[in-house]
Amino acid sequence: MQDDKDRLTQLTSEQNMLLNRLMLKMVKFDAGDPKRIQHFVKVASLARTIGEAESLPARELFTLTAAAIVHDIGIHPAIEKYGSSAGKLQEQEGPAPARAMLRDLGFDVQTVERVAFLVGHHHTYDAIDGVDYRILVEADFLVNLYEDGCSRDAMLAARERVFQTRTGITLLNAMFGLES
Repeated sequence: MQDDKDRLTQLTSEQNMLLNRLMLKMVKFDAGDPKRIQHFVKVASLARTIGEAESLPARELFTLTAAAIVHDIGIHPAIEKYGSSAGKLQEQEGPAPARAMLRDLGFDVQTVERVAFLVGHHHTYDAIDGVDYRILVEADFLVNLYEDGCSRDAMLAARERVFQTRTGITLLNAMFGLES
């Protein structure tokens, strides 16, 4: 029985290959900006870890991981167009290049559209419509809390308002030494 459950959360070699190609393409997209590259690599790793620990079905884990890799793809277009990387501008400018990148790599239409939706909403916390969305937000928060040097009070507030998965809460508490 456990073997069947494990298979549900394991990605195929083809899915892993596509995700690796997406990672490399996203690194090229953000070439010369190691801070942004380091950010999405960390978010993707944490999102996949949380998704696996929360037993997401493989299809959802695949979509989540792809979304985490490209979640901030709208930053450079927003800066070029508006001179700002504000969250709402990232959400506005991100779906189009995310769609193009995923289509170019051969991702299926359903995955492309869900990833574009997640990219276009990953800074919107009041309309979370699925566990993939929830985990993407939690993984991004884990990285941003550290990168932004947030206070303990901000971490506790995020835990209270944002985090819902068992694994996300466990990681938050362990990373920042918060009591359970």
